[in-house]
Amino acid sequence: MSSSEVLQALPIPVLVVGQDQRVTGQNGAAAHLFGADLLGRHVATAIRQPALLEAIEAVLVGAPHADARLVFSPHGRDLIYNVHVATLSSERSAILTFLDVSRQEEAGQMRSDFVANVSHELRTPLTALTGFIETLRGPARDDPAARARFLDIMEKEAGRMNRLVTDLLSLGRLEDMGWMRPTDLVELDQVILMVINALNPAAKDRNVDVRASFDTTRPVIVLGDRDQLTQVFTNLTENAIKYGHKGGTVQITVKAVAQMPAFKGPGLEVTVQDDGDGIDSKHLGRLTERFYRVDNHRSRELGGTGLGLAIVKHIVNRHRGRLRIESTPGAGSCFSVTLPVPDPT
Repeated sequence: MSSSEVLQALPIPVLVVGQDQRVTGQNGAAAHLFGADLLGRHVATAIRQPALLEAIEAVLVGAPHADARLVFSPHGRDLIYNVHVATLSSERSAILTFLDVSRQEEAGQMRSDFVANVSHELRTPLTALTGFIETLRGPARDDPAARARFLDIMEKEAGRMNRLVTDLLSLGRLEDMGWMRPTDLVELDQVILMVINALNPAAKDRNVDVRASFDTTRPVIVLGDRDQLTQVFTNLTENAIKYGHKGGTVQITVKAVAQMPAFKGPGLEVTVQDDGDGIDSKHLGRLTERFYRVDNHRSRELGGTGLGLAIVKHIVNRHRGRLRIESTPGAGSCFSVTLPVPDPT
């Protein structure tokens, strides 16, 4: 096998640069990355990052190898490569191999952001608890009214931390089992009626009328995890009650869809519609991100952890379903979950 055949067989981008710093060889992966017309051109016309050009020059003047990073956006998406430059002594050239580490970098940034967000979410209630404890030990020690008021607030903050930890554990379990598709038969109408019944006290507190309609003539059965589906519709319905108008209506509709292109078969669509203030379109694409909130203050006041819709997304994905969010400022929001139905055969 010739050196050219070896070069073309490599799955990662590879360039060969001669003593005059012109490209003398490239494989198909490099052509896809930099363009097919690179041969014979000065390497600086394709790579304009000084650190990498310095690494190439160092190897061409005698260094055995050098490493650098390449960050650029060839196809509208930021890519990060670790580039190893080594000497090709038989041809007095430098060979560059490009290892794509974009996903690892993104994962690292996501972990860093996640830790920062969790720390921030926990710091606020912990700071409040610490402050109230100091006050109860000092100025409010002999003030029964203040003590009762502070203990109520401390209970609320402790509950918030507990919900946050519970949601984090739930999200972690979902990520671990995301590839495992549920196999139990679940009567979706019974799940939704149970959710409405469980949230009846919260609905009464806000004088909200939660209605359900089942626009289907076939059994409302899906393959799923009953507890997780209960969590999905609890989260969505509870949000609709919280963010809808007091004295308003939350409408839950279940309907059969004869043919879903995404499933290549029939499905069931459940929509949860509120009559609240709605959400600006600029927020819709980020609502399922962890800790993303449209209104931080209001969400915290209502006891939200910022993880509810992220959990919904993970559960729906595990069920091979689809989540769609539609909202118009001033006209409420509609969250739709579509799930495939089992083959009747």
